[in-house]
This record gives sequence, C-alpha cells and structure tokens, in this order.
Amino acid sequence: MNRNLWLLAAAQGLFLTNNVAFIAINGLVGLALAPLGWMATLPVMGYVLGGAMSTSLVARTQARFGRKTSFQMGAAVALMSSLLCAWAAVGRHFELLCLATVVAGYFNANAQLYRFAAAELAGSTGTEKAVSMVMAGGLIGAIAGPNLAAQTRTLTAVPFVGAYLALAGVALLSLLVLAAIDFPPPPAKKAATGGRTLSEIVRQPVFIVAALCSALGYGVMNLLMASTPIAMDQCGLPFSDTALVLEWHVIGMFAPGFFTGQLIKRFGVLQIMAVGVVLNALCIAIALTGVDLHRFLIALFLLGVGWNFLFTGATTLSLQAYAPEEKDRAQGALNFCVFATLAVTSFASGLLVTTQGWALLNVGSLVPVALAAAALLWMARRRA
Repeated sequence: MNRNLWLLAAAQGLFLTNNVAFIAINGLVGLALAPLGWMATLPVMGYVLGGAMSTSLVARTQARFGRKTSFQMGAAVALMSSLLCAWAAVGRHFELLCLATVVAGYFNANAQLYRFAAAELAGSTGTEKAVSMVMAGGLIGAIAGPNLAAQTRTLTAVPFVGAYLALAGVALLSLLVLAAIDFPPPPAKKAATGGRTLSEIVRQPVFIVAALCSALGYGVMNLLMASTPIAMDQCGLPFSDTALVLEWHVIGMFAPGFFTGQLIKRFGVLQIMAVGVVLNALCIAIALTGVDLHRFLIALFLLGVGWNFLFTGATTLSLQAYAPEEKDRAQGALNFCVFATLAVTSFASGLLVTTQGWALLNVGSLVPVALAAAALLWMARRRA
C-alpha cells in the first residue's frame, strides 16, 4: 500500500481505540451514575445519536473543506468530548456525560468516512483491497481500546476518569496522524453539486441493499457488543474478562480486513456478505447456550468476523451506487442509516439486557439478521 493508506489505517486504529473504549466504559459509568438501571446505556446511545445528527453537517464540511480538514475537526471534537466525559465522571453528572457523548458523535460520523476515503487513496492498490486494509487498521483499536480502559480505569480516585483522559491523548495523536496524510483536493463546486438528486440515488436496488445491510449488520453488532459489559457484570465476571472478550471481538471485526478484499474479488460481494449473515446467526446460537467466559468470547469473536464480512461487503457494494460528484450526499445518507440504527440498538441494548436478560436480547437479534438475509437473497435474484 502507499504511504497515505498506511497512515489512514493508523487513523482508523486510533478511531477504533476511542470507539471500543467508549463502548467498554460508558455503559458501566452510565450504570453507576444513572438514576435508573435501564438508562445505563444512554451514554452509548448518545455517541451514535450524535453521529446520526452529525451526518448532514459532516457531508457539508467534507464538501466545503475536503477530507483532511473535516477529519481533523472530528479529532478535535473527540479531544474536547473526552475531557467533558472525565469532568462528568468526577462530578457525577449523568446528564453531562450523555451530552458529552452526543458531542463525540461528530467525531464518529467523520471517522466512519475513512473507509470511503480509502477508495479515493487506493491508486494502484485496488479499491476492494484499499477499503479492506484500512478497515484492518482497526486491529490497533482491538488491542489498545480494551487494554487502555482496563489499565487506566483505576488511575484516579474516581473510576474510569483516567480512561477518559487517556482517550483525550488518543484524539491528539489522531490529529497528528491525519495532518500527515495527503488527501485529494476538495472537488470543484460544480462537481460537488452535480449528479443525480439524493432521492434518485437512494431508490436504486444496489443502494437499498447496501444501506440495509450496513445498518442491520452494524445494528446487530452494536446491540450485542454494547450490552456485553453489563451482561458479564450481571453474571459476576470481572472487568478483566470483559476487556478480554471485547479485545477478541474487535480482533474479529478487523483482522479479516487483511483478506476480505481478496475474498470479495474472488467470490463476489454478495457471497461474502451472506457468509457474514451466517456468522451472525452462529454467534447468537452460541450465546444462547450459556453465559460463561468462553461462550461470551467465542460468540463475540464470531460476531466481529460476521460484521467485517457484512459491513466491508456493503461498503464495497455501495461504491456501485453513485458517481464521484455524488459521493458526499450518498455517503452521508448511508451513514445516516447506520447511525439511526445504532441509536435505536444502543438504547435497546441497555433496556433489554437489564429488563429481559441476555438470552431474550439474543433471540430478538435474529430479526435483523433475517432481514439482512432476505435483502441479499432479493439482490441475488435480481442479478440472476
């Protein structure tokens, strides 16, 4: 890969370090500060809700200022929001914690576009491989995120304040990495506003399937991952076990990135997405057999690999739905679908795991998995 792709993969890893650590600790901090137990994952919901609310703003900043400036703005917001979270934890302000995570969603919405920027930086590398390899940069987050949370949660008298301060340092490092990347210049105003309307783009079958599978695949993954720290805590498992499970889950999410692109090129994008759906179903089946450490570990690892196949495939599929001059509005719409689904599943994860239990949460996850399978079958029949 070229230098810019390596740096973008590093930026992806730093983003996932922030993302995974947020998921690992926000539910537990929320559980400690929330007035009611079912509100525990509201800070997790705030993170993705802020991302959904920011998609249109990010699309405008990307079109006006280009990739580099917009990505750096996102990292600056991540720095500020991490400090706000630390302040909220010290003062035991649940509302401020939720607000800070909503603000952090702007960083989330920006960083979700790294995978599309990879296609623009591909050069001779090839689009599928470039997207896949930048996604593989998330391995940094797989290892750093859970371990950072575990090692820094007791650095201060108030639990997890040290983790939030460490995440501020991660955001600062992201700013430096992004500054070293040479992105293509912003498109000319005429090109940026040309092309088809958004309504024309989103009515295409290829866009519908890409958006649906992106949203449902990410939604199932988030539903189960966000509830895992609370479920394991309810089962009496220590936080060190939770960190281990999340580490292997995120390894499963991004380690396949080293070969997912090649698999898509060899077997086809719909076939690899279908394998992702099967792995999601297998994860749920294993999770329903018990609540010991090993079952959590295996189920969440399979969930991560299934997410990688489904989401990387959906991203690759979506590239067929728009022209270069349409990319900002099309990518903004795709990310809005993802974030809207994540907002719902983030709230539902805390509500369901604290009121209905881990087993019923997994049974409910079969519904979006079945919908993703139906969408892929519909697309395959159209192409046949």
